[in-house]
Amino acid sequence: MADTATTASAAAAASVANASTDAPPFQLGKPRFQQTSFYGRFRHFLDIIDPRTLFVTERRLREAVQLLEDYKHGTLRPGVTNEQLWSAQKIKQAILHPDTNEKIFMPFRMSGYIPFGTPIVVGLLLPNQTLASTVFWQWLNQSHNACVNYANRNATKPSPVSKFIQGYLGAVISAVSIAVGLNVLVQKANKFTPATRLLVQRFVPFPAVASANICNVVLMRYGELQEGIDVLDGDGNLVGSSKIAARHALLETALTRVVLPMPILVLPPIVMSVLEKTALLQARPRLLLPVQSLVCLAAFGLALPLAISLFPQMSELSLRLGDALLPFLESSLRVQGPKAQDKMAAESRWPTDPFPLPGCEPAYFLSWASSPGEAWSPERRRTSGQKQR
Repeated sequence: MADTATTASAAAAASVANASTDAPPFQLGKPRFQQTSFYGRFRHFLDIIDPRTLFVTERRLREAVQLLEDYKHGTLRPGVTNEQLWSAQKIKQAILHPDTNEKIFMPFRMSGYIPFGTPIVVGLLLPNQTLASTVFWQWLNQSHNACVNYANRNATKPSPVSKFIQGYLGAVISAVSIAVGLNVLVQKANKFTPATRLLVQRFVPFPAVASANICNVVLMRYGELQEGIDVLDGDGNLVGSSKIAARHALLETALTRVVLPMPILVLPPIVMSVLEKTALLQARPRLLLPVQSLVCLAAFGLALPLAISLFPQMSELSLRLGDALLPFLESSLRVQGPKAQDKMAAESRWPTDPFPLPGCEPAYFLSWASSPGEAWSPERRRTSGQKQR
């Protein structure tokens, strides 16, 4: 029965490939664009955050789901193109949770991250903020992130709600305290001119948000530092765990979460400091808020996918003989035998992330290889690590 279904699915795939040449061959559950190049990653993330999927009707969603089911079971009708299948998969992934197949609330979808997050970014970057407004916008930003995190969580490995609450509270407290503290320091800086003080205050949201992201990562992942992350062989079989790999993954994830919000919270203040000096805005100060909103929207919509695309989903970490990471699986590999010695990968999928987007869930992979036909030994081993953000 399984062989028949596989044959039917392969036949359907061949039929689709012959029916359409303007799109790459469809692969169920795989990215449409190559992830090895910057352009491919950029196109991939543009698809993920495409706000047009927010307007997909219920009927169109059902048609997309049914089309993918037909492809999966090899019952695809003749004439369906690769483009139609890619479009159907894009719609399904944008609206339905991959683990539960339930609809994600519109403001918390990845495609809604920019349209629903832009007003928050505008609020964070408002000039001359009071203590109350600073606290409000930082709280609202972290609350929105927390809701997006939970709505797109990894439901196959459920985490206790208390962990989400802990990460949320830590992020809110750190963001609010740093934003308020920096604003107070800037206001008390007597050496700053009013114009300089206003400019510096506009950059306060970035360190506040970045510190909140780090705090959230640490609070959500500290257990993995004690327990390690799973280590799999080339066939996906569990062979052990690594605390050292968990530490590398945690550090690199935290650094990534500092870099990603930088274009969104740093570029608009720079652009606005230039535009405010133009004759148009000086003569019409009421246009300042609409112009700032457009600048924030452009920065959010363009800089975000560009920033994410700079980091390959899979990156390598070379380890030399004598590195601390090498010994942790010696005994496990010897127990597993030569097959496990040929290739091994370590994987950890985070349930939430302070800057979440599908395809950039932080994970860490380790690949071990020994010479074919040779017994594995400490003298003959080459290690590379791959991190999936």
